[in-house]
Amino acid sequence: MLLRRFYDPKLAQASYLIACGRSGDAIVVDPNRDAEQYVRAAESEGVRISFVTETHIHADFVSGSRELAARTGARLYLSGEGGEDWSYDFAAADDAVLLRDGDTIDVGNIRLSVMHTPGHTPEHLTFLVTDRAVADEPMGAITGDFVFVGDVGRPDLLERAAKLEGTMRAGARDLFASLKRFAALPDWLQVWPGHGSGSACGKGISAVPHSSLGYERRFNWAFSITDEDEFVRQVLEGQPEPPAYFAEMKRVNKHGPRVLGELVRPARLDASGVIAAVTSGLPFVDTRAADAFASHHIPGSVNIPLNKSFSTWAGSLVPYDRELYLLIDDNVADRADEATRDLAMIGLDRIAGYFGVDALKAWEDDGRALEAMPQLTVSDLAPKLTGGDVHVVDVRGASEWEAGHLPGAPNVPLATLAERLSEVPRDRLVVVQCQSGGRSAIAASLLRANGVERVANLEGGFAAWSRAGLPVEVDQRQR
Repeated sequence: MLLRRFYDPKLAQASYLIACGRSGDAIVVDPNRDAEQYVRAAESEGVRISFVTETHIHADFVSGSRELAARTGARLYLSGEGGEDWSYDFAAADDAVLLRDGDTIDVGNIRLSVMHTPGHTPEHLTFLVTDRAVADEPMGAITGDFVFVGDVGRPDLLERAAKLEGTMRAGARDLFASLKRFAALPDWLQVWPGHGSGSACGKGISAVPHSSLGYERRFNWAFSITDEDEFVRQVLEGQPEPPAYFAEMKRVNKHGPRVLGELVRPARLDASGVIAAVTSGLPFVDTRAADAFASHHIPGSVNIPLNKSFSTWAGSLVPYDRELYLLIDDNVADRADEATRDLAMIGLDRIAGYFGVDALKAWEDDGRALEAMPQLTVSDLAPKLTGGDVHVVDVRGASEWEAGHLPGAPNVPLATLAERLSEVPRDRLVVVQCQSGGRSAIAASLLRANGVERVANLEGGFAAWSRAGLPVEVDQRQR
């Protein structure tokens, strides 16, 4: 048996290729949209991808199951559990095999046994993997978003992200039952989860890539709770705000992602076209580092730095219903390919083209001024708060704000800022603040692009404010 793990650090997402050396067949579980990586791996191992499947309808990235099946001719297997509301709309058209609890997929000598493990989502499946050439019991479980190392999948996403009211408490009770059933399996069973640290699909996922059921039973908090009501309370408590694009991913993955064929870098546009691009009304995203953007940028552009958080904030802040333009520092090798891939992973695959940094000069050569983003230190801000001519906006998550915030600063998490612009005043200086300055830099650019003329970013954010010993308010519920 061959097992290969693929990990996308920006999505904190894992997928798996399992192959039988005797038959030469392979299955890929939970592929993302970059099909080429699985095709190359199969070729290097001398196996063919004959089957493609996934644990559930994903919310945090565009599933690559259709893409990979179309690319390789593999048979597609999808969950048939959870009821009609949680079924795949494209399953019949793609001639997919629907899987139910107790079904099996035989990949040569390798058998994947299907266990229905609802909770994170109603249709969620876990695959128990047995190498029948040497054993008659499973050695591991591909658990998707059911069991992670140190945590379990959150059951609130359908309600908090997809706005399906009344689902999260029912999901939590389903998750409790699924855990009890899973816990009855042998200690030696390896746990191969679908996410690592940094994923918004759990609140405390370890960075360790895999574990064992015996270890998780002893040290994963979720297995230690025997009272169902207490489990429901704890699993729902403290969950972070889901990225705004999760609802769109649910819709795309249920209805059927568009098959791209391959990831193609968009055209690099001549710098002289930047004026027409910016004035077209289409989103214009500057992917340079925050300090470079703050120094000088094209008015109307939104800064989303091409770093490990790029996918999260692009998916939350860039509209899905139109094309977009990018500005990329293409003096750095492969940045355009990186941005193209990252955006395609979350369904933003309608890129009209990208500009290099020479577009900044072209803007000035046309007689137009570049803008800078003012930066305030905590010593600059502190005396201004008493005068009433400054409005601070805290764009951290709700749990961060509740634990401590600047006096009088309302909480507008970055993922929700685009839909709450009307709450931001226009008659005074708006200072945007997060924990250390990264999210607030993005937020400041978004406000400025949407007509808030007096905006500044707080350098160092709440961390710098706290280090300076300045006054802090705590939400009443935290006292």
